[in-house]
Amino acid sequence: MNREIYAYKCKRCGTMHYPFRMVCKECKQNDFFEFDTVPLPKNGKLLTYTKVYNLPAQYEVATLGLGIVELENGMRMLGQIEIDNPKMGMPVKGNVEVVRREDYDDFYGMVFRDA
Repeated sequence: MNREIYAYKCKRCGTMHYPFRMVCKECKQNDFFEFDTVPLPKNGKLLTYTKVYNLPAQYEVATLGLGIVELENGMRMLGQIEIDNPKMGMPVKGNVEVVRREDYDDFYGMVFRDA
């Protein structure tokens, strides 16, 4: 199954938002129903990264890589990175995957790997 993460495009001025905002940051006149959903690109460039070593109990891994990626359309997003030797500026390719599981729920997010 091919999952997507969406940005929100203002119907009045065309400004893209991610994550969702109730009011457009540009024209400041929108309400909840005046955005179109647009799938975010999955390829981009790694801007910065870190590794988390002290995770809550519900995570099934000992450490977790996180990175900020500038996507092909210029938007930026935080996602998990699964790269052995990450380098700032390197090209990455994302995929929407389960990033955390709880008893009855799966939580999805972007996971980036070497392009």
